Amino acid sequence: MGIIRLKNIRVFTNHGCLVEEEKIGSDYRVDLEVKADLQPSALSDELADTVDYVHLNAIVKEEMAIRSKLLEHVAERIIQRIFRELQMVTYVLIEVSKINPPIGGDVEQVTIVMEKSR
Repeated sequence: MGIIRLKNIRVFTNHGCLVEEEKIGSDYRVDLEVKADLQPSALSDELADTVDYVHLNAIVKEEMAIRSKLLEHVAERIIQRIFRELQMVTYVLIEVSKINPPIGGDVEQVTIVMEKSR
């Protein structure tokens, strides 16, 4: 078993419950960890035998571009799409952070963390 991590995927999009968030948008950060059997690719040196992190990054960016009211909702979509498109992945841990959230205080970021196995 092995782990692939994508750290600090930065996107600008418009998630949130407030009308202002939909219009103005915000900066977001996504951290992703997946587990899969990396031994075949370690031996073969072939991309076809591993989880392509370019594909993982594309899934995150495409799903983050679809508006959701809740970060949990977009995180769940990302997890489900990873499981659907990348059969080698057995576990996903995702953190979705809203940078400078509009919550009436000096808060650097709000983060939700979700994990799922199959």
